[in-house]
Amino acid sequence: VKPADDVILSVKNLTVDFKSDEGYTQAVRGVSFDLKRGETLCIVGESGSGKSVSCKTIMGILSGSAVIRSGSITYRGEDLTKISEDEFHRIRGNLIGMIFQDPLSALDPIVRIGKQITESMMVNKDRLKVRRDNLILKESSAYNSIVAQVKKARGALRILRADKAELKKLKETTAVSNGYKLDDMKAAHAEILSIHPEQKSKLLAAEDAYKQQLAEERKEFLANKLVQIKERRAQAKADLKRIKAESKAPRRAAYKALKQAKKIAEGEIAQFKKEAILEYRRTRSEIEKQYPADQIDKQYKKDLKAFKNERIRIERLRHYDLASINRKRTLHNANIASEIKACNIKYDAMVEKARVRIVGASEKLYRERQDKLDQNYFHNYCEKIKYSKKYAKARALEVMKEVGIPQAEKRFTQYPFEFSGGMRQRIVIAIALTANPEILICDEPTTALDVTIQAQILELINNLKRQHHMSVIFITHDMGVVAEMADRICVMYAGKIVEYGTSYDIFYNPKHPYTWALLSSIPDLDSKEKLEAIPGTPPNMNFPPEGDAFALRSKYAMSIDFKKMPPFFKVSKTHYAATWLLDPRAPKVDMPKIVSRRIENSLKRAGVTYEQLEQQEESD
Repeated sequence: VKPADDVILSVKNLTVDFKSDEGYTQAVRGVSFDLKRGETLCIVGESGSGKSVSCKTIMGILSGSAVIRSGSITYRGEDLTKISEDEFHRIRGNLIGMIFQDPLSALDPIVRIGKQITESMMVNKDRLKVRRDNLILKESSAYNSIVAQVKKARGALRILRADKAELKKLKETTAVSNGYKLDDMKAAHAEILSIHPEQKSKLLAAEDAYKQQLAEERKEFLANKLVQIKERRAQAKADLKRIKAESKAPRRAAYKALKQAKKIAEGEIAQFKKEAILEYRRTRSEIEKQYPADQIDKQYKKDLKAFKNERIRIERLRHYDLASINRKRTLHNANIASEIKACNIKYDAMVEKARVRIVGASEKLYRERQDKLDQNYFHNYCEKIKYSKKYAKARALEVMKEVGIPQAEKRFTQYPFEFSGGMRQRIVIAIALTANPEILICDEPTTALDVTIQAQILELINNLKRQHHMSVIFITHDMGVVAEMADRICVMYAGKIVEYGTSYDIFYNPKHPYTWALLSSIPDLDSKEKLEAIPGTPPNMNFPPEGDAFALRSKYAMSIDFKKMPPFFKVSKTHYAATWLLDPRAPKVDMPKIVSRRIENSLKRAGVTYEQLEQQEESD
């Protein structure tokens, strides 16, 4: 169990209601839990138990009808229930990321995925840009209209360039058209000449007159068109000159606002640097505790001394063998170059093998320490300052490859509908990872996926957690998924946590009847018992029941369960359950046979007996 000072997020007595036509729906009722650095906390329960609402409260994305009645969510010394939306914008996505159940609900179907991934990295830069633009608009109310007029004037100039090109095209088309008309006349005159040859001189004169007429009409048409273009050009230049004169004062005001905005932006960037450096120093101290330099150096010197002694021994053997080979040359006058080479290769291999065996472990520790320090510096300092578009794309491609998306360069320009469900979920994970968050909240990310794809996504999240040193809150209703992911587990029902403990506690020594019911629903090849469905439905939280909310559905309920809510009873130092069955005055009740049989099968595969497990619980 990690020490208390390693808690990265603390939720205390959180209560959330939703307004409805029937009054208030009590979604979360006094929930408390801690998330420790580098661990996976699984929150499990049926739909409507309050899992997602608890985590959406952490992210600050509750709907408008939600009311936080009481409680606190402490992260980095701040209470997230009391900070503003602007302050939340600094935390959401950047420090705390979230993966949703349906990837399509988190992706824009008409935006390429490359843009959606890089957006999450550019968020801080965009936030500064928005603040700067707001300052500009505040300083000059006329600025937007001036910008629109300038754009309109520039558009007119673009039209003029298009008209000029059109005039050139008209010259070509009218010349071609006149040629066709003359050809038609000559063809008609040829037919006439075949019948009346004597009319040749008149026909030639008619052709010349028609040719001159066409040329004059073309000249007049093009001249009129040129006049129109010149008039529009003069008007556009006059408009642009007038607009520039009118925009002079607003532009000066905007320039002053820009300078002020730049100053604020630089101040915020300096704050990002300060936060990154503090985070770097904190994580550096953790890495140095994990890899103490003094111990590594001491062990390395000890190993190096042992390696030197072993190397001396190997060099002596090499010397004896080479001397033996040289004697052979003296006696037999033989060419022994190949034997000398083979001897050196043999002893060089022995030296390298000894080095790896003796010094390799301490060298590996040193390299791991240095790699983690370098990676920590990069992620906590360089990445949090400012992203260029070029760097954002390179980083996005890197993360896409990291989450297992093949042909990342090609996929970068595709749309979400071109991907399968599993690939879309990988994209959502990539978006969450690009900001390098400390905490990743996974809201049932595998529910909508096939079983084989589920296993791949779970393995991916586990690998990324280890690589990026993240803490994970994993929300699910599937106890089979919990078994793959959890370090600690909170079991929720009707807005309350009814049992929590380590993964070992919940799976091998469950105490609450609701936990028994959830475990009974997991398929097991080694068990012949029929899977049991939980009878009834969850209560209407507009009118929450008195006492234990699960009592109405539990065959183990006692009369006190319908009158008074049970407190948490301590099972061990890591395991607590809110059930009256743990009260010393309660009758002894054994867990269902289907659950105990599965625990016995699991323990048998692990080589542990049930009695040993109970003794371990009693000693704790």
